[in-house]
This record gives sequence, structure tokens and C-alpha cells, in this order.
Amino acid sequence: MAYAQRNSDALTDVAVSPLPTLSTSLLASARHVYKNYCQVHLHPQRPLGVAVNCETYRGQLIFSGQPILLPHEQFVSMEALDHLESELAEEGL
Repeated sequence: MAYAQRNSDALTDVAVSPLPTLSTSLLASARHVYKNYCQVHLHPQRPLGVAVNCETYRGQLIFSGQPILLPHEQFVSMEALDHLESELAEEGL
């Protein structure tokens, strides 16, 4: 998650990356958790993202509110997973 702070004294804009840099193994783990969820449920509700434990790579789907993460967890948004899916589709994977 990226934060930008507005300084009233300086009129500079801070460029904020829309997608944080995530490791490929973290993205793969989040993708796996989401794919399993979609296979099990006939009409899956779209989550906000997946909270992934960076040590064990186990994940939990987040459906509502602001995710509260433990220090060893990272949030992978559905936007990041959609971006990954589009890249994989372009590569033919």
C-alpha cells in the first residue's frame, strides 16, 4: 500500500505507483489461493484481495474493510492479481 503526504509548504507532487512491487512467489501464492476459492464456489464473491503470510505463503481472502495485517503478512490486491493474469495471458501461459 502506498501513502502520499501533502506538504502545504511545498507544491510538489509525489508519484505513487498504483501497484506495489511484490515478489513472484507472493503473487503466485495469492493467485493459487484465489483460484482454489473460485474452483470450490459456484458463484464466488469477488474479494478485495489476499493477505499472504510471507514466511509460509499461506493466504486468506479479504472481502470487506481495510485489511489488518500481521507484521509478516502482505496484502495482494485483486488489481495486482488481475494485472498478473493479463500479463500471463499476453505471454500465453
